[in-house]
Amino acid sequence: MTLHWKLVVDANDPHAQADFWAAALGYAVEDNDALIERLIGIGAAPPDLTVESHGRRAWRDLVAVRHPDDPYDEESGMGLGRRILFQRVPERKTVKNRLHIDVHSEPGTRDAEVARLETLGAAVARHVKEPGGEWTVMSDPEGNEFCVQ
Repeated sequence: MTLHWKLVVDANDPHAQADFWAAALGYAVEDNDALIERLIGIGAAPPDLTVESHGRRAWRDLVAVRHPDDPYDEESGMGLGRRILFQRVPERKTVKNRLHIDVHSEPGTRDAEVARLETLGAAVARHVKEPGGEWTVMSDPEGNEFCVQ
Protein backbone atom coordinates (compact mmCIF):
# COMPACT_ATOMS: atom_id res chain seq x y z
CA MET A 1 0.00 0.00 0.00
CA THR A 2 1.30 3.44 -0.91
CA LEU A 3 1.93 5.58 2.16
CA HIS A 4 2.42 8.83 0.30
CA TRP A 5 3.66 10.11 -3.04
CA LYS A 6 5.41 13.01 -4.64
CA LEU A 7 5.69 14.17 -8.21
CA VAL A 8 9.23 15.38 -8.98
CA VAL A 9 9.56 18.23 -11.46
CA ASP A 10 12.84 19.43 -12.97
CA ALA A 11 13.21 23.21 -12.67
CA ASN A 12 15.67 25.99 -13.37
CA ASP A 13 14.37 27.95 -10.37
CA PRO A 14 12.82 25.47 -7.93
CA HIS A 15 11.74 28.14 -5.43
CA ALA A 16 9.89 30.22 -8.03
CA GLN A 17 8.19 27.07 -9.31
CA ALA A 18 7.22 26.02 -5.79
CA ASP A 19 5.76 29.46 -5.10
CA PHE A 20 3.76 29.35 -8.35
CA TRP A 21 2.36 25.87 -7.77
CA ALA A 22 1.64 26.49 -4.08
CA ALA A 23 -0.44 29.53 -5.08
CA ALA A 24 -2.03 27.72 -8.04
CA LEU A 25 -3.12 24.68 -6.04
CA GLY A 26 -3.60 26.15 -2.57
CA TYR A 27 -0.67 24.04 -1.32
CA ALA A 28 1.91 24.99 1.32
CA VAL A 29 5.60 25.40 0.57
CA GLU A 30 7.35 22.99 2.91
CA ASP A 31 9.36 24.50 5.74
CA ASN A 32 12.56 22.46 6.13
CA ASP A 33 14.31 25.10 8.26
CA ALA A 34 14.53 23.00 11.46
CA LEU A 35 15.96 19.99 9.60
CA ILE A 36 18.46 22.14 7.72
CA GLU A 37 19.61 23.93 10.88
CA ARG A 38 20.04 20.57 12.63
CA LEU A 39 22.06 19.10 9.72
CA ILE A 40 24.27 22.18 9.50
CA GLY A 41 24.72 22.16 13.28
CA ILE A 42 26.08 18.61 13.32
CA GLY A 43 28.23 19.20 10.22
CA ALA A 44 26.17 16.90 7.97
CA ALA A 45 25.33 19.65 5.45
CA PRO A 46 27.29 22.76 4.45
CA PRO A 47 25.51 26.12 4.65
CA ASP A 48 26.28 26.86 0.98
CA LEU A 49 23.66 24.27 -0.02
CA THR A 50 20.97 26.58 1.35
CA VAL A 51 19.26 29.87 0.52
CA GLU A 52 16.86 32.10 2.41
CA SER A 53 13.29 31.76 1.21
CA HIS A 54 10.22 33.22 2.90
CA GLY A 55 12.38 34.32 5.83
CA ARG A 56 13.74 30.87 6.59
CA ARG A 57 16.55 28.61 5.49
CA ALA A 58 15.74 26.29 2.57
CA TRP A 59 17.65 23.90 0.35
CA ARG A 60 19.10 25.79 -2.61
CA ASP A 61 18.36 23.13 -5.21
CA LEU A 62 15.10 21.55 -4.05
CA VAL A 63 11.87 22.53 -2.46
CA ALA A 64 8.51 20.85 -2.18
CA VAL A 65 4.90 21.88 -1.83
CA ARG A 66 2.33 19.78 -0.02
CA HIS A 67 -1.40 19.62 0.35
CA PRO A 68 -2.24 21.61 3.50
CA ASP A 69 -4.62 18.96 4.85
CA ASP A 70 -2.13 16.09 4.58
CA PRO A 71 0.08 15.04 7.49
CA TYR A 72 3.70 16.12 7.64
CA ASP A 73 6.73 15.39 9.77
CA GLU A 74 7.16 18.31 12.16
CA GLU A 75 10.89 17.70 12.65
CA SER A 76 11.77 17.76 8.95
CA GLY A 77 8.84 19.73 7.52
CA MET A 78 8.39 17.05 4.85
CA GLY A 79 4.88 16.17 3.77
CA LEU A 80 3.62 12.63 4.23
CA GLY A 81 0.91 12.88 1.59
CA ARG A 82 0.41 14.61 -1.75
CA ARG A 83 3.57 16.54 -2.68
CA ILE A 84 5.34 18.10 -5.63
CA LEU A 85 9.12 18.38 -5.35
CA PHE A 86 10.97 20.85 -7.57
CA GLN A 87 14.62 20.02 -8.19
CA ARG A 88 17.16 22.25 -9.92
CA VAL A 89 18.55 20.99 -13.22
CA PRO A 90 20.95 22.84 -15.52
CA GLU A 91 19.06 22.32 -18.77
CA ARG A 92 15.91 24.14 -19.85
CA LYS A 93 12.70 22.36 -20.83
CA THR A 94 12.83 21.59 -24.55
CA VAL A 95 10.02 19.14 -25.35
CA LYS A 96 6.41 18.49 -24.42
CA ASN A 97 5.78 17.05 -20.97
CA ARG A 98 5.18 13.30 -20.77
CA LEU A 99 3.19 13.90 -17.59
CA HIS A 100 1.16 16.94 -16.61
CA ILE A 101 -1.12 18.27 -13.92
CA ASP A 102 -4.83 18.86 -14.49
CA VAL A 103 -6.30 21.65 -12.38
CA HIS A 104 -10.05 21.25 -11.83
CA SER A 105 -11.98 24.45 -11.24
CA GLU A 106 -15.48 24.72 -9.82
CA PRO A 107 -18.19 24.24 -12.47
CA GLY A 108 -18.61 27.40 -14.54
CA THR A 109 -15.43 29.06 -13.24
CA ARG A 110 -12.78 27.82 -15.68
CA ASP A 111 -12.31 31.24 -17.31
CA ALA A 112 -11.89 32.91 -13.93
CA GLU A 113 -9.40 30.22 -12.86
CA VAL A 114 -7.43 30.66 -16.08
CA ALA A 115 -7.32 34.42 -15.46
CA ARG A 116 -6.16 33.85 -11.85
CA LEU A 117 -3.39 31.51 -13.00
CA GLU A 118 -2.30 34.06 -15.60
CA THR A 119 -1.83 36.63 -12.82
CA LEU A 120 0.47 34.09 -11.09
CA GLY A 121 2.66 33.80 -14.21
CA ALA A 122 1.01 31.05 -16.28
CA ALA A 123 0.29 31.49 -19.98
CA VAL A 124 -2.54 30.18 -22.13
CA ALA A 125 -1.35 27.85 -24.89
CA ARG A 126 -4.75 26.97 -26.37
CA HIS A 127 -8.39 26.25 -25.64
CA VAL A 128 -9.67 22.76 -26.45
CA LYS A 129 -13.26 21.79 -27.16
CA GLU A 130 -13.88 18.15 -27.98
CA PRO A 131 -16.86 15.81 -27.61
CA GLY A 132 -15.29 14.59 -24.33
CA GLY A 133 -15.12 18.05 -22.79
CA GLU A 134 -13.52 21.47 -22.74
CA TRP A 135 -10.31 22.62 -21.13
CA THR A 136 -7.57 25.19 -21.41
CA VAL A 137 -3.96 24.16 -21.93
CA MET A 138 -1.60 26.46 -20.07
CA SER A 139 2.10 26.59 -19.26
CA ASP A 140 3.65 27.43 -15.91
CA PRO A 141 6.42 30.04 -15.62
CA GLU A 142 9.04 27.54 -16.87
CA GLY A 143 6.94 26.27 -19.77
CA ASN A 144 5.56 23.05 -18.25
CA GLU A 145 2.15 22.31 -19.71
CA PHE A 146 -0.91 21.77 -17.54
CA CYS A 147 -4.65 21.78 -18.17
CA VAL A 148 -7.47 23.67 -16.51
CA GLN A 149 -10.72 21.75 -16.61
